[in-house]
Amino acid sequence: MGSFSIWHWLIVLVVVLLLFGRGKIPELMGDVAKGIKSFKKGMGDEETAPDAKSVEAKTVESKAEEAKDRG
Repeated sequence: MGSFSIWHWLIVLVVVLLLFGRGKIPELMGDVAKGIKSFKKGMGDEETAPDAKSVEAKTVESKAEEAKDRG
């Protein structure tokens, strides 16, 4: 009941190829790579974006100043 032999892995590989076909596996891996790239891009965009709290604080302060100028 130890590890599988090379014959077990070859049979699993044949079954996977029969189920998915030769063209599906590279296509699937390409989709995974695109997902990882978009995740990294999103993480990079998040770091460069201004903090929501600072933007909210600025809008609250500017609204208070506008109210003060009117009143």
